[in-house]
Formats: sequence, structure tokens, C-alpha cells
Amino acid sequence: MSQITAAMVKELRERTGQGMMDCKKALAAAGGDIEKAIDDMRAAGAIKAAKKAGNIAAEGSIAVKVADDNKSAIIIEVNSQTDFLALQDDFKGFVNESLEKGFAAGYTDAAPLIADQESAREALVAKCGENVNIRRLARVEGDVVGAYLHGHRIGVLVVLNGGDAELARDIAMHVAASNPQLLDPSQVSPEVVEKEKEIFLSLNADKIAGKPENIVENMVKGRINKFLAEASLVEQAFVKDPEIKVGELAKKAGAEIVSFTRFEVGEGIERAEVDFAAEVAAQVAASKQ
Repeated sequence: MSQITAAMVKELRERTGQGMMDCKKALAAAGGDIEKAIDDMRAAGAIKAAKKAGNIAAEGSIAVKVADDNKSAIIIEVNSQTDFLALQDDFKGFVNESLEKGFAAGYTDAAPLIADQESAREALVAKCGENVNIRRLARVEGDVVGAYLHGHRIGVLVVLNGGDAELARDIAMHVAASNPQLLDPSQVSPEVVEKEKEIFLSLNADKIAGKPENIVENMVKGRINKFLAEASLVEQAFVKDPEIKVGELAKKAGAEIVSFTRFEVGEGIERAEVDFAAEVAAQVAASKQ
């Protein structure tokens, strides 16, 4: 067997990012052949990644990138099992590499990026011991595109006709804070409005009992208008100046809001309820066997 030198271990660490002892063991198993050690470690990484694939990854990071001409942008979500990992350099590096690849390739959804990054993902899972997934990607294009990133957990892209990147960023910041459900009231279906009306009448039956029909109609109209204002971006009061609506803000700047895309880490992912007491009891029982 070839002698395993410190220089060989150092080279393998630099090329794989794995720990010193793991590199030393891999080199010993490969008879000092660095290339074979790398192949073996990659194979082991794929196995570890497959074992971790069933673990729920509902933490992670959002990342955005806007073209220099402000005509296009992408936003991605990469998930981890813990927020702790999301703050580590290895995970950040994977997110940034994925973002740059997705942007350069002009991808419009996550599938091709997931395929491109599978080897890098497996290597990261093997190193960090957590499941990691590229969950979603969206690309937007338009006359003016702006973005806002709130920490690493919320990201927004906004597309305008007219205006400038600063206005688009301000509106994106508003979207991050207020989380509108749609762009304008015209996007709310009549069925949704009718349902909101039914809910209001049901919850306020005691208050409206005996009131004239026109009074009840005004009360319902007020509730529907409030609902539309809360749900629609253009009807919301601008967070930086509540005296003006977001739609009016854009109009004053000679712009029209075309669309917005908002990603928040983990939204829509069902998180497992962990019974820590039961988990500890199970571990204690297992240790006695």
C-alpha cells in the first residue's frame, strides 16, 4: 500500500471539501490513489444524499439576481433542514452557484437547474449531514425589473412598464412586507367575492339583524372593499408612505405594475410535528437493547 502523506490528504481535502479524517480513510481504502478516492467519496456522497432525501427540508434561503440592464431577473429557493445550515458558508456557496448557473442559462423553472446541480448537492449533503433541495425558480422579464431581498428568507421580483429600478425595488420591498395575494381587484373572481360576502353576513348576523337593507348593503360593500384593498397590491397603502396607495405611487411615476413574484422560505411545505419527549424516550430504549 502506498504511504498516505499529509500532502495527499491536503490535496484531497481541497478537491472534495471533506474532513481530514474522512480524506485519510478514503485514501487508505483507495491504496493512495487520489482519483479513486474521489470517485469513492462521490459514490458514498450519493448514497448519503439518497438516505437524507426523505427528511423534510423546510428551512433554507431565497436568492435573487437582476440583469445589469434591469430587464430580467431570477429568484430561487434552496431548502435545508435547519436555519443554522442556511447561514453557513458551504450552503451559501451552493445557493450562489445555483443562482448564477440558473441566471446564465436563462432557466425559467427549477427542473434543469436541479439536474445541473445534483452532483454539487450530493456533495453538500454528504458534508453537512442535512437534506438540501433546490425547490423552485422563477424568471421574469420586462421593461423595468426590480428586486428586494429581506435577509435570506423573503425575496421579491417586480416588473414595471415605465418607471425605474428604484421604484421597482421600493414596490418589491412593499410586497415583501405586506404579502399581497394578487395584483389588482380585477383578478379576484366573482366566486371569491361572493364567498367573502357570505362569511361577513354569517359572522355579523347579530349586528345586521333588523337593519334596513340599504344599510346592510353598505356594510357588505365596505367589507368587500376592505378585503380587496388588503388582498390587492395596487390597493394597499404603501408601507413607506401610507398616505398613498401602491398603484397611485406607480402611476405618479409614469409606471404600471405588470407583475410581482414573492418567495418565502418554506411556504407551503408541511412540517413534521416533532415529539421530542417521545424521541428521547425511543433513543433511551434503543440504547438499552
